[in-house]
Formats: sequence, C-alpha cells, structure tokens
Amino acid sequence: MENQSYEVKMNGSGIHEKNALIGVNGKGLNGNGNHHKAVKSIVCLAKQKSCRQRWNIRPSEMSINTLNPIRAIVDGMKLTPNPEKPMIALSIGDPTVFGNLPTDDKVLQAMKDAIDSQKYNGYAPSVGYQKSREVVANFYSCPEAPLEAEDVLLTSGCSQAIDLAITVLCNPGDNILVPCPGFSLYKTLAVSLGIQVKLYNLLPEKSWEIDLQHMESLIDDRTTCLIVNNPSNPCGSVYSKEHLQNILSVASKHCVPILADEIYGDMVFPGCTYQSTASLASDVPILACGGLAKRWLVPGWRLGWILIHDKNQIFGKEIRQGLVKLSQRILGACTIVQGAIESILNNTPQEFYHRTIRFLESNSEICFSELSTVPGLTPVMPSGAMYLMVGIEMEHFPEFQNDVQFTERLVTEQSVFCLPATAFEYPNYFRIVVTVPEEMMVEACTRIREFCQCHYRTCSRDSNELDQ
Repeated sequence: MENQSYEVKMNGSGIHEKNALIGVNGKGLNGNGNHHKAVKSIVCLAKQKSCRQRWNIRPSEMSINTLNPIRAIVDGMKLTPNPEKPMIALSIGDPTVFGNLPTDDKVLQAMKDAIDSQKYNGYAPSVGYQKSREVVANFYSCPEAPLEAEDVLLTSGCSQAIDLAITVLCNPGDNILVPCPGFSLYKTLAVSLGIQVKLYNLLPEKSWEIDLQHMESLIDDRTTCLIVNNPSNPCGSVYSKEHLQNILSVASKHCVPILADEIYGDMVFPGCTYQSTASLASDVPILACGGLAKRWLVPGWRLGWILIHDKNQIFGKEIRQGLVKLSQRILGACTIVQGAIESILNNTPQEFYHRTIRFLESNSEICFSELSTVPGLTPVMPSGAMYLMVGIEMEHFPEFQNDVQFTERLVTEQSVFCLPATAFEYPNYFRIVVTVPEEMMVEACTRIREFCQCHYRTCSRDSNELDQ
C-alpha cells in the first residue's frame, strides 16, 4: 500500500507527534520505525528555510536581462556641449519637443469634451471600451483587410501593443526576426523574455528595402515572429506594394506570422503610397500595431492598438484569448483618450495631416540637400516618418573609431546631438530627427558641415587615384 504523508507542524515547543511524516503502516518514513531521524532532519531543513542569517535581495532575471540599447549608449557618452553655441538636439523622436508641431485644435477639443463629460473617470475593460474599439476598427477597416471591434485591442501606446504582440507569439528560446537598423525596443522586450533576436539586413542603396534573401536565411523551426516596420524608424523608408508582397511571400512560405509596426502609417511624402501590410496579405496572419503618438503628434497621451488580421483563422481563438489575458495584467489605455478617440479619428481635418507631412518633407529635403555635399557623409533621402539616416565614411575621419565617438565630438565642438546608429545595431551611421524648426535644421546642417570640414582627411587611396 502507498504511504501517506502528513505535514510537520512546528510551534514554540517543538513538533506535534501526530503531524510527523508517518507511513500508514505506523512505522515511519522507511517502514522500519525509525522515523524520528527523518523528522529531525526535516526540522533542521525547516529551520534553515525560515531563519535567514542576512539580507540577500536580488533583482529578477528579467530585470537583469532588460537593456535599452539607446540608453546604454547615450548614457555612456561624454556629452559636453560647446558653451558658445546653443544645443540643437536632433536625437529625440518626440515631435512635441520644440513646440513647432502642435496637434490640431479638434484633437484638443475632443479631449476637453471627454473630460467634461465625466463619463471616462473609471476603469475600462482591459482591451478598451467597446465603442472605442469599434471606432478604431471602422477607421482602419478596408475591403482587403476588414476589421470589427473584436479585432481591436486598445493599449498604452504602440509600445505596449508591440510588447503584447511579442509576448503572445513567443516563448523563451524562440526567435524573432528584427530589421537592422531597427527600433531598439524590439530587442529590449524580446531579450528580457528570453527570446532570441535575429537581425535581418536593410539595404541603404535600395532606400532601406529588406534583404529578402538574408531574412529568409535566418528562419528556422523556432522562428515565431517576423517584425516589419513600415514606414521605418530609424530609416524613414516606405515600402512599395511589390516589396511588401515579396515579404509576405517569404512569411507565407515558412508559415511565420508578422508583427507589423505601423505607428508611422500614412506619414508618407507626396509621390509615395502607403499600404498596410495586412491589405496585401492573403494567408499570413498579422498583428498590426499603431497608435495616436506620431500621426496626431500626441506621444504622451499613450493610446495605441493591436489590429488582428486573421482571414484564415490561423491565430484562432487561442492567440486572441492570449492577448486578452495579457492585457489584463495592467489596465492600459487611458480612458479619457478612449473617450475622445471617436472625435479624434473622425473630425481631425485632412489639412492637419497634410501640413505635418509638408513640414517633415521640407525639413528632410533641406537636410538631405545640405549634407549630400559634405565630404565624408552619405545621407539617404527618406520617403516618410520623421527620420533621416546619414552614413559616415569613417576612413576619412581617422580621429574617430566609430559613430559613437564621431557624434560625441560633434556635441562637444558644435552642440549638435545626432543619435549614433550603433543604437540601432548599425554602426557608422547616425540618425537625424527632422521635426525641429526649419531654422534650427539649417543651422544644425551648417555646424555639421563645419565639423566635417575640420576633421575630414583624404585617404591615401584617394590620393593615388588623383595622381593617376
């Protein structure tokens, strides 16, 4: 007969005999009546567990494994601006910093009305108010990729949307495919969860299109997600319909779902056309992440969303239920913004969007035009979003070992701060944010030119070519 175990209970006077670990045969743990030795060892164990000799509080593995590459690099830089020149920060992806890009009055009024109604002061469902989800679904639904309220989860900004999407698709030991250069948050979130990040190359000579052959070579049995960022941070690229279709073909061939980071969706310059990835998909299931932050110029309002595109029910109920469960860990999206979302999406005038795009395009053209003639620099003209990448021909700047040192000295001498692209896993480039006022952009480009002229050196190879 199987032995039954009973709990050993301790009090100030010792052990209650009747609660000792005694077998049903009454002879103790080993059936030979010598259960007192076993009880004694259990008592010692209990004492060891309950009586710590000193404090020993350690951070969790997740916290240890969490690293934001941008913060790690920037915090390690020696940034001492030139006191004779006012600082120009071209590094911050926040369009509100300089006050020159306010949101529209209709957007502000929608928030005021939501507050005055006093209908949105309490808790909302973890996935968002039903009405607010319907509004987002209607705004983004199209015949090629129809949406209903049940396909929408509202989140605390696009960052939480990306977090939920990665977490629901991946387990520790799985891997995800991430663009290089790419938004650093993907790696921050994945690595903290024990998920391997595989970087696929983007091609600057092809306006940052994906190297599809390289991307496909990285896929294996544990690849659970392909992240596609279009339009791109940090590149400002916008993919053509044909290129998106080629990406979808690879995903379909290998049965890999896509996380589409589309926070800059529709922020494209004239002459370019933005298409959501889902609108071109026939079988690939897609979690599309977006939000109000960039297109409506309100990143601090923290309202994002996940749009579930699953025409063939490949995600099925389990992924949807998983997203709901994950959303219940923290009640995310601000209820007041949820209350304002209908008016924001439906009443913001088109002129507001057009004005923002015209400004971003104009600043991008100024920056590209100015830096294209600077020896040693190779800017890549963007097609959308808020960023421009600039290559550094490091062989012409022998004083600096890498882009971090280059940008660090640029701050010291010219008080211009551009983010070194090492933060995006792409050395020898830097990223410029084009949301600054136009006069600051012109001044920043002038200072960058002066800096490069001061430090540029002709290579021996170039000298030989001139001699010939």
